[in-house]
Amino acid sequence: MTGNEAIAEGAIRAGCGFYAGYPITPQNELIAYMAKNMPENNRVFIQAESELAAINMVFGASAAGVRAMTSSSSPGISLKQEGISYLAGCELPAVIVNIMRGGPGLGNISPSQSDYFQATKGGGHGDYHLIVLSPASVEEAYCLMFDAFDLADKYRNPVMILGDGMLGQMMEPLSLKPGKIRLYEKPWALTGCQDRQPNIIRSLLLKDGALEQLNLKLQKKYQAAQEKEQRWEEQFTDDAKVILVAYGGMARILKSIVRQLRQKNKKVGLIRPISLWPFPLKAFAKPARKKVKYLVVEMSYGQMVEDVRLAVNCAGPVEFLGRAGGAMLSEDEIIAAIKKLEK
Repeated sequence: MTGNEAIAEGAIRAGCGFYAGYPITPQNELIAYMAKNMPENNRVFIQAESELAAINMVFGASAAGVRAMTSSSSPGISLKQEGISYLAGCELPAVIVNIMRGGPGLGNISPSQSDYFQATKGGGHGDYHLIVLSPASVEEAYCLMFDAFDLADKYRNPVMILGDGMLGQMMEPLSLKPGKIRLYEKPWALTGCQDRQPNIIRSLLLKDGALEQLNLKLQKKYQAAQEKEQRWEEQFTDDAKVILVAYGGMARILKSIVRQLRQKNKKVGLIRPISLWPFPLKAFAKPARKKVKYLVVEMSYGQMVEDVRLAVNCAGPVEFLGRAGGAMLSEDEIIAAIKKLEK
């Protein structure tokens, strides 16, 4: 399957009951797969008239207690930001998929990782966070859909899957293993109020102090997620003198480089954040890493590197290497940067 198709199949198997989206490259295979397979599984699929309509349809379906999802690519996600803030403000679970393309503006349809700030630092208005997960393979993209819907319901919060055009378009073998589906009771949902008091879902809170209380409640929830939901993969870090840091598709290239250099007895390791928010601070907190040099590699001009510097907290130098606008770093460029750090 392609990564786009794997995400769609994972969503269906994870219990997604409602999908609304609007076509944009390079995630069109995802919406096409949902258009065919959601009705065949007695689920609701809607091609909305716009990205704004799609995110607000997801708001409505989630408010009714349904597992709801949308997907798009960079400019389309920008258009959804108001609705995403409303979802967070109303504590509504939803899954949002961003298959990133080059920017800014309309940019191009080549792979990019330039939406990291938007995904992890809010994106819309107000003090809120999305839980953000980033797969690095087609199979992981499939598996993370189960986690995404679970985390959305667990924390009553939107969850974003942040991939890039390379992941969306690449095709790999995939084992469609059944994932765990955790069902959460939703007594807050708008399901009709026969024999109970009506539920109210809103984010407009004008009573003095009411909005502050909501924000304090949200911050407590985010603190719990930060403690419990940090996820990462690491390789050869115990004796590493240089640790490479990358997420998503770029991490695949670095894995190959680490294997090559290890065969030459180079002390090189890799940390791959899987949860971009909460950022895996614990991965950088081991005492043995105080004298390590870090090289952050991104398909951007420096976004995740800021979180790495905060995580390292001046314990060691953090260097950056990146290209954007659809340009890919070569193995030779990355290896040259590593050699500079080794001096």
